[in-house]
Amino acid sequence: MDFITDNFETIVFYSFAALVLFAAVRVITARNPVHAVLFLVMAFISSSGIWLLLEAEFLAITLVLVYVGAVMVLFLFVVMMLDINLVRLREGFWRWLPFGAALAGLMAFEMIWVLGSKETAGELAGIRHMPDYSNTKELGRLIYTDYVYPFEIAAVILLVAMVAAIALTLRRRKDAKSQAVSEQVSVRKADRLRIISMQSEKHIAGHATESKE
Repeated sequence: MDFITDNFETIVFYSFAALVLFAAVRVITARNPVHAVLFLVMAFISSSGIWLLLEAEFLAITLVLVYVGAVMVLFLFVVMMLDINLVRLREGFWRWLPFGAALAGLMAFEMIWVLGSKETAGELAGIRHMPDYSNTKELGRLIYTDYVYPFEIAAVILLVAMVAAIALTLRRRKDAKSQAVSEQVSVRKADRLRIISMQSEKHIAGHATESKE
């Protein structure tokens, strides 16, 4: 029974891993930006499946709810609303391809080095948690005990990034058109409206007839 279960988990893992790799490649090779976003959604969902196999249900659900349900939907709306110049977007592909390939190779090397080390393999081999094990509780315990300072530093960095993003959007640009609500509210009728007394059309027509005579 354990042999069948282990083989089934292996098959599911390699299936999700193949989907992640396929979707990741299609994200950077798809010609349509909307299709690229949809392939990214596929990569996230497949990654959540791998996390479920690792008994990290909380992280898997968070990945689906936050990234797939919120961030990717926002990306999809932005991509569909913007008029993206596909020709100009593809111009820098071959120029940045060596840098992207080197970065991808470095990331792959780091993952293989970490997951393939004897220490990591020894710790992960044969791990089976108790039925009452909660990865959410364990994650919270680690964040607020062993990793409390890195967690607080990351929170401060994110706060600074949010303040910086808001400050950048509040800059006054000469080429940008915006409304001054305070000036619109404080305006008076005399500032925008002027009543001019004009002669009626009949009166003007009468003067024109008299001048002809």
